[in-house]
Amino acid sequence: MTKVGEGGPMAIAAVALRAQQARMRIIAENIANSQTTASTPGGDPYRRQMPIFAPLKLEDGSTSVQLVRTDPDPRAFKKEYSPGHPAADPSGYVKLPNVESIVESLDFKAAQRAYEANLNVIDTSHAMEQSTMRLLQSK
Repeated sequence: MTKVGEGGPMAIAAVALRAQQARMRIIAENIANSQTTASTPGGDPYRRQMPIFAPLKLEDGSTSVQLVRTDPDPRAFKKEYSPGHPAADPSGYVKLPNVESIVESLDFKAAQRAYEANLNVIDTSHAMEQSTMRLLQSK
């Protein structure tokens, strides 16, 4: 049996908050680098990163999630004809990052909503614990 304030929904939500925070950080990095080309002619530009999550077993026996690593997105780079660009290959094409701003924006919104939902779990759990404490003290 767990004590009031230990484990349970609040612990799960706290771990999930950290996971969503990491997810938003990766998305922000992708957006920030969405126009980053190579520094050498014909080189590869920034490659979109994807968060990889795995289940996390908590001390109280419950399961949450954790960020285990980031993997590069294997999708191909876009190409644009720009012969004067410093990163252009001999044919005049520049490889552009495989970052889609709309996809990143939608992913960020989903992560933000999940973060807010976990904050609500913490707030609700805390309010329930406070109500329980008041009931126990009034007896």
